Amino acid sequence: MNVSKVYFTNMRTRVGESLLVKLDRLIGEAGIEQIDFKQKYTAVKIHFGEPGNLAFLRPNFAKTLADRIKALGGMPFLTDSNTLYVGRRNNALVHLDAAFENGYSPLSTGCQNIIADGLKGTDEVEVPVRGGILCKTALIGRAVMDADIVVSLNHFKGHELAGFGGAVKNLGMGSGSRAGKMRMHNAGKPEVAQDACTGCQQCARFCQQEAIRFDNGKKARIDQDRCAGCGRCIGVCNYHAIRNNNPSANGDMNKKMAEYAKAVVDGRPNFHINIVNQVSPYCDCHGENDAPIVPDIGMFAGFDPVALDKACIDAVNAAPGIASSILAGRERGGPDAAGHADHLRDIHPATDWRSQISHAEKIGLGTGTYELILVP
Repeated sequence: MNVSKVYFTNMRTRVGESLLVKLDRLIGEAGIEQIDFKQKYTAVKIHFGEPGNLAFLRPNFAKTLADRIKALGGMPFLTDSNTLYVGRRNNALVHLDAAFENGYSPLSTGCQNIIADGLKGTDEVEVPVRGGILCKTALIGRAVMDADIVVSLNHFKGHELAGFGGAVKNLGMGSGSRAGKMRMHNAGKPEVAQDACTGCQQCARFCQQEAIRFDNGKKARIDQDRCAGCGRCIGVCNYHAIRNNNPSANGDMNKKMAEYAKAVVDGRPNFHINIVNQVSPYCDCHGENDAPIVPDIGMFAGFDPVALDKACIDAVNAAPGIASSILAGRERGGPDAAGHADHLRDIHPATDWRSQISHAEKIGLGTGTYELILVP
């Protein structure tokens, strides 16, 4: 059985040594210098964070990584693709504004921001998925594919459709063009449970496709012909009134996401870093962030994105839940109780993160079996 090395350092510091120093030491110990960066364009795949959300990664982490890449002779740039849904990142102009508002600028990180799929999310490359089962090709933002090297810098957190968001999600869903994202989401479309809907219309505010209508009783209904299946409405409904009634949909999306991630990294040098702090229950795509579900854990790095994500999953599930978070009520037998053994499933019981890991292993993206190496 293949075993991948995952390097880990905790969030403790001593006087005179910052977390950024520890991050630089971590990526050095994990072997980033094995990559020949000299005069190579290096895409640093990141999530700039939706304005209003305060759980996204601070740009200081990106600067530490960019400085190390430049010291090795590389030419790094920060990149992400446009989103499907309403927000501040669905075209390159507002996306760059959002990045700057959240502190990501050449002045703070030492490198440029490039929106991978261009102005309207249509600048894409159709890339073969070697060994793909659900996707034979992937539509990836051109700037990501134009790079010689891909490095992902990821905030590890929960996710309402995938179960969690880490390296694989940032690489796969995050690198897909808008059309690519639609392909990944199209396994199923959400429906509204009429008895649970309060008619608050929160869901409609976040629907890019204008697929949500309200009947005379002010109950939401989703036009399945207009719906892109992005699932944004599921995450923003406070009343659990919107759900995907296709039981395979989330699993299929996880599998497609893994195949897209493989298309991104296949045949190119790649390296990955997960920061496990402010582990919010929902994606950084939200314009808000709920309280973290577990204490800050640490930073992980390595060449295998699957092993990296699995190590983070294990660390989060082994950590104590924070009593003031959404997790506590669900684990302690409240109205949303879902169990005790798996924090990520407790938060989002309709998801199963295992489908992402197992499929990634099946297609050869990486392995969920790892050796954890501690870095002081």
